Amino acid sequence: MFDCGPAATHKLVKAGLFPTQIDHLFFTHHHFDHDADYPCFLLCRWDQSIGVEQRLKVFGPTLTEKLTEDLIGENGAFAHDWKARINWSTSLEVYQNRGGKLPRRPPVVDATDIEPKWSYEGDGWAVRTALAEHAQPWLDSLAYRISTDNGDIVITGDTQMCDSIVELASGADVLLCMCWDHQSTMNLEKETTGQCGTEHAATMAEKAGVSTLVLVHTGPRLETDSAHEQAAAEMGRIFTGRIVFADELGRLDMSTL
Repeated sequence: MFDCGPAATHKLVKAGLFPTQIDHLFFTHHHFDHDADYPCFLLCRWDQSIGVEQRLKVFGPTLTEKLTEDLIGENGAFAHDWKARINWSTSLEVYQNRGGKLPRRPPVVDATDIEPKWSYEGDGWAVRTALAEHAQPWLDSLAYRISTDNGDIVITGDTQMCDSIVELASGADVLLCMCWDHQSTMNLEKETTGQCGTEHAATMAEKAGVSTLVLVHTGPRLETDSAHEQAAAEMGRIFTGRIVFADELGRLDMSTL
């Protein structure tokens, strides 16, 4: 799972997945629209666990460890919740009825702050990171490349056009790139620092040689069919591959890309 913005846990379940099925969570950065649902996800995953699940591993830029401790640590903002649930008799009965065995343990999460050029291997997949240029020096930001037998996907998070992401995405099958608005509008309104618009997203995709560009984190002026047509025309003059406008709860079949 990558990022955990508003209502992410609810949307995860709507997509047919449950928090207990997620063993790895990666953050691109810590603006609220990328981590506001983190406490909900952590508590839902722990509360529905019965002690047989894999320990959750969380990775992200600076503040990932602090945020986790501040939320569910011994003196965290939600410590009152888990302390009640591991002691209250009814909560313990519910836990046992689900298949858990006493004693019920407090939540334990392996949270790790990571940097650009970090790598990690899972079961059948691998991840490596690169610098994303967004809100530095106030926040650190990362982009991720996920490699599997079915192909490679790059997730930019929030970023402006930068060489580090072009290098990370080189030869990948899919680039999920933030695209806030039409480039001309962003240029006029001076919103290009730390963000990609249509032409900059297309330029990175073309330089990297990816097959498919998926536009995510789009603003309200890119949400209509006519806006999609205009944006696709703008980007088509730069990027020669396939362009996809992401839909909420949408799915991408790697075999068709």
